[in-house]
Amino acid sequence: PWKPVLLVLLSPPRTFSTTCARCAKDRRLRRKRAISERQLTRYFVDHRMVRVVGGQGGAGGHSFYSEPRKIFGGPDGGNGGDGGHVILKADHQMKSLSSVLPFYQGFHGKRGGSKNCYGANGAYVYVKVPVGTLVKEDGEVVADLTQHGEEFIAAYGGAGGKGNRFFLSNENRAPMLFTPGEPGQERVLQLELKTTAHAGLVGFPNAGKSSLLRAISRAKPAVAAYPFTTLNPHVGIVHYEDYEQVAVADIPGLIKGAHQNRGLGVSFLKHIERCCFLLYVVDLSVPQPWVQLQDLKYELEQYGNGLSERPCVVIGNKSDLAESRINLPLLREQVSERVIALSALTGDNLEELLWHLRELYDTYVKTEQSRGQSPVKW
Repeated sequence: PWKPVLLVLLSPPRTFSTTCARCAKDRRLRRKRAISERQLTRYFVDHRMVRVVGGQGGAGGHSFYSEPRKIFGGPDGGNGGDGGHVILKADHQMKSLSSVLPFYQGFHGKRGGSKNCYGANGAYVYVKVPVGTLVKEDGEVVADLTQHGEEFIAAYGGAGGKGNRFFLSNENRAPMLFTPGEPGQERVLQLELKTTAHAGLVGFPNAGKSSLLRAISRAKPAVAAYPFTTLNPHVGIVHYEDYEQVAVADIPGLIKGAHQNRGLGVSFLKHIERCCFLLYVVDLSVPQPWVQLQDLKYELEQYGNGLSERPCVVIGNKSDLAESRINLPLLREQVSERVIALSALTGDNLEELLWHLRELYDTYVKTEQSRGQSPVKW
């Protein structure tokens, strides 16, 4: 007799060829492409004008109930649904206003149906903005989104219309009247981003702020031998062993008369307002480096009253140069604040800066907690 035999076909093992372009692409470690400062100018946006319109409410229903044994059942048109709002929501993953579109509109409400069915409400439209976004209307501040998840209703949706059931009365048993939905609110808002960081690096061009931020964090701002290399603020995160993170912002270089909008001017002075404490970076190799500190404090005070009185530390950069060794003791005699001499190029004395930066951060956290407020966390 014949016996059934089970045949199992084994496929040959899959191999990866070293010469195959597809396999080599899968094995290759994907690295994020570095963006230069010139390219970053196209992506970083700290001003945006947005037109927001709420969704229109749905019209009321117009119908009469009728069935075989109840022909004159009366009006049964339901109300229309409300239009959707346009809501701005702060998100800490957003770092720029470049993804914000110039126009947003909420979804419209649905029309009321028969059998007293209400129309569906229009869905809300959420617009994610970075933390620290200031919302203005006609030059007046209407919202300040400083916390993650904070929301602001930019435009309200219109109310839904009334169906003919709403107009039923003893005098009018068969109303034919129904109202359309109301249009949504329309506004033109100005969004302004102010960088929210714990510490801000303040200094003149070519003082070494970008090099210092690259040395203490993983941020990669552009570094070159010409002034105004940094055209946009950069935020670097300093990590500590107890998992605390301190955000340090590299503010573009200031010049004399910056409060009068000279140079990069007021467009970047506003980023210093949100910094809890300041790190003044001066070049020790120039003659009389304490004059730089006086000019920086003057520009900050002219821009905002009391801005130069915030907790700070003076960082004397380029201490590896011969001229810096001569100017360092003179700077400490002229300045009442603590002076930390270091070299962002060679990494000398960076530990002292990191320790003092943590002390300033801990003092800020204790001060905010004593006031009953939650400190900014990264």
